[in-house]
Order: sequence, then C-alpha cells, then structure tokens
Amino acid sequence: MAFPTTVNNQITDAVTQVNVKVLAESPAMAMGSLYQTMAHSTGILFQNAVSAQQQQNTLSQAAANQGVMQIYSMNTMVAAGATEKMSQAGVADNLTSLLTVLKSFKS
Repeated sequence: MAFPTTVNNQITDAVTQVNVKVLAESPAMAMGSLYQTMAHSTGILFQNAVSAQQQQNTLSQAAANQGVMQIYSMNTMVAAGATEKMSQAGVADNLTSLLTVLKSFKS
C-alpha cells in the first residue's frame, strides 16, 4: 500500500488483485477475439470460394447447353446444300455423256 487509507486493507488488497487479474488476462482475451475473427473470416472466404465455383459450374453448363442447341438447330437447308454440292461431283461426266448422246442423234 502506497498511501494509508480509511478503507480496510483487505478490501484494497482484493481490489488490487482483481485489477491485476484483469490486466493479466487482457492479452489472452484479445488473442482469443483475434483468433475467432480470423476463423470467421476464413469461413466466409471458403463460403465465397464455393459459391464462385458453383456459379462457374452453372455458367459452363449453360455454355455447353447453348453450344449443343446451336449444333442441333442448324438449318436443314445447310445440310441439303452441302449434300447437293457433294452429289454434283460427277457433273462433268454427265455432261460428256449427254453430249455423246446428242452427237449420236445428229449423225
């Protein structure tokens, strides 16, 4: 005791011990609060990562679906035009045969 007081020495000693206890526990309490905050922030980080992955998965499925829809919805005339071009590969032979037949009628 630095100063003599009219308060009982046991009371001032108890108050002093409580104050010392509070001061001694404050770093541990601060670190506990810091750890809880970091754990909560890490949890939110992982939740955001999972959410982003789910959104990317949904977008990739939608893109694949759009591609398949475009493949299946091709105009049938495009396929018919391609088939016609391929079937005209022997046009020169047909014209030669036609010319030969026409020449046979002239003779």
